[in-house]
Amino acid sequence: MYKMKVTYEVMLGLAAEMVWDQVLREHRMNELHLLIDEALAERDEDAFQRLTNELRTLASAVVVLEPVVEIVERKSLSF
Repeated sequence: MYKMKVTYEVMLGLAAEMVWDQVLREHRMNELHLLIDEALAERDEDAFQRLTNELRTLASAVVVLEPVVEIVERKSLSF
């Protein structure tokens, strides 16, 4: 039983870390959208290229968290 609790706590910690990473990534993506709009308004091609490259990189790293959160929620109901 103790080992199961430790495993659950580790899973919960990992899920929390994944959620936090996702929140930070989404915040940066929103920030990049605003900066890209500014770069377009100022006709700053270098900034536009740099910012869109970063946005593309972040967008390709987006992780879907629903299955992990669902597993953790299911486990919490079983205790």
